[in-house]
Amino acid sequence: MIRAPLRLAPALRVVGIAALALALSGCISLLPKTKPSQLYRFGASVAEASPREGSVGVFQANGFFPSEAASDRILTIDGGKAAYIAQSRWVAPASILWTEAVHRAFDADPGRVRLNVRGQAGKSEYVLRLDVRSFEARYENGAGGAPTIVVRVRGVMSKMDMSNVTERIFEVKTPASDNRVGAIVAAYDKAVTDVLGQIVAWTNANIA
Repeated sequence: MIRAPLRLAPALRVVGIAALALALSGCISLLPKTKPSQLYRFGASVAEASPREGSVGVFQANGFFPSEAASDRILTIDGGKAAYIAQSRWVAPASILWTEAVHRAFDADPGRVRLNVRGQAGKSEYVLRLDVRSFEARYENGAGGAPTIVVRVRGVMSKMDMSNVTERIFEVKTPASDNRVGAIVAAYDKAVTDVLGQIVAWTNANIA
């Protein structure tokens, strides 16, 4: 009679552990389920690089990109309010996608400019700095309408000895066809393509 409780103790511990596991499994199943974010990109719709002779090296200096738009979240502006599109993200930080788009645009252009970055082999005769001032979807007609994508970039170019400095502001405004994420991303892509087309042409003109 005295030993019975000792023999039952392991069984009671097993039952207690099983009950605790069941309770925990019940808690886990009650956690809210979140929808995965849809991933998007811009600046990829550029033709592949074409080889060219007599190219001129242009060193790309580190430029500015607005911190509120630099992450993988898609920035929108409605008056004085800033917000990010829910459950939608860029496949990488926007600042990285922008840099990749810049390189792709110069590689694809048949002009003489060859863009060089730090640590890359090749002589550079000029230096180019691109500061992105605006990179956002603006709801200029209220939150119910389709936004306009605004990409504004300040370009500064000079020779490597910092002589012959020239600069220009590039700005492209591309209205989205609808207030849907797919249409907004398509407008972002077009705005980036258009503004980089202007920048590449301007850079080529300044090495003539």
